[in-house]
Amino acid sequence: MVTIAHGRNEHLVGQIRGLRAGTHQPDLHVVVALDDPAIARAVQAHSGYATGHATVIECPAGAHLPLARARNIGAAHALDAGADVIVFLDVDCIPSPTLMARYRAVAADPRHRDALLCGPVTYLPPAGPTGYDLSRLTEAVDPHPARPCPPEDAVLDTGDYALFWSLSFALSAPTWHAVGGFCEDYEGYGGEDTDFARCAQARGVPMRWVGGAHAFHQHHDVQRPPVDHLTDIVRNAHVFHRRWGQWPMEGWLSAFEARGLITRGPDGTPRLVQLSGSS
Repeated sequence: MVTIAHGRNEHLVGQIRGLRAGTHQPDLHVVVALDDPAIARAVQAHSGYATGHATVIECPAGAHLPLARARNIGAAHALDAGADVIVFLDVDCIPSPTLMARYRAVAADPRHRDALLCGPVTYLPPAGPTGYDLSRLTEAVDPHPARPCPPEDAVLDTGDYALFWSLSFALSAPTWHAVGGFCEDYEGYGGEDTDFARCAQARGVPMRWVGGAHAFHQHHDVQRPPVDHLTDIVRNAHVFHRRWGQWPMEGWLSAFEARGLITRGPDGTPRLVQLSGSS
């Protein structure tokens, strides 16, 4: 498993607790810390897996969190250690007890081992004063309505690559190489996962939704639209357009335009309003 982290140490601890409670645990949990020394301390204090082990890889961050590069670094470390399947799970997410087992089983199935595998995700309400009760999380299953949620033992083929999300997915080592990893032209938030899915589609990598590989997204405050990531999103939109000839994240760009934060040219080109000379 590969997890990238900057802050959200409590969420990382929740994820590790979920992994420890799983029916199958990762042979290696690679945590990529983006300029955050507290990550290593959290892993050292809480990663008492029954099998396998955890390791922390440092990734310098700079002004913009290099999410794409961090995922590539984590995958490279896992592959160097002999991983045949890589599961990516965002630091906010707690795996269900069967997430690792289902991803592993489906990735080993000859019908799906060359595919990009995605699991459903439930967004949790705020935790109580004692945190989330892992023993009762499966009672809270309420998957994101915009994405499929197959039965626990089912796998659903899809051609809708726009629904791919990087917060929970898995793939075999050969499939990772077939896709080519994440494009590191993207820095900061937004676009790199859409690009990854587009690469998979362009290279003929099929996509599946995996029932039973459920994750639970721990609550945290977000801005809607994500104004705190405005500069990153606009810059990354330009990267995507340069690579694919289309503007991604249209919902966010339209919301920014409606708020007067950006302008759009006749061809849809977004430009920041508050930063003179930016594009």
